[in-house]
Amino acid sequence: MSSDLESVTTLPPLGSLEVRSSSLSDQAYHRMRELILDRKISSGSTLLEGKLAEELGISRTPMREALGRLAGEGLLVRRDARSYSVRSVGTKEYFDAMRTRELLECEAIALAMGKIDEADLDRLDAEVDALNLGEHTETEHWHFDDRFHMFIAHASGNIVMPLLIQQLRDDARLFRLHSPLHRQKENHHEHREIIRALRNKDVEGARGAVRAHLRSLQNDVQRAVMG
Repeated sequence: MSSDLESVTTLPPLGSLEVRSSSLSDQAYHRMRELILDRKISSGSTLLEGKLAEELGISRTPMREALGRLAGEGLLVRRDARSYSVRSVGTKEYFDAMRTRELLECEAIALAMGKIDEADLDRLDAEVDALNLGEHTETEHWHFDDRFHMFIAHASGNIVMPLLIQQLRDDARLFRLHSPLHRQKENHHEHREIIRALRNKDVEGARGAVRAHLRSLQNDVQRAVMG
């Protein structure tokens, strides 16, 4: 059996898709996107269009559309007419993405200031507390982190900014070295500092808290890279 096929067989069970109001192409896209960003599919793994369509119980046409969409977003790289691989992100691209996130997210939180209800801040605080009280998986952490940062991005009122921030977050997620679980307490503290600044309607404090959080993540990766 070829190494390409061996890469495909390491995928978790996909399960057949169901015909619902959304198209099969959309369902396949969301299923594959989740698996890639949750790191259930390793960077560089080969994804064969026919094999995936068979596992999802759909025809090749919606599978092809889903894979093409993921490639368009930069999550996959086309290998040939019928196969793709998960894109690998190197160290420089990771740091470039994180520095660009700093610029956008500091502006997003300034624009969001005063537009977020106390009830929403209470909910975010409660989620941080729940994570802080017990162990959680890397996937659970990433899902909360997505909700947290993207909530602020959408609250900015700028309709383009969330799209750019999500793309940069995806790029950083593809960087295989970084895992947040060894610095759980630090992440929770940094998120609380951001929430506190939002409660106080402190624009410069919020910018500083976001910048400190993102640079803390970068410093952590830099230490790991340098050994």
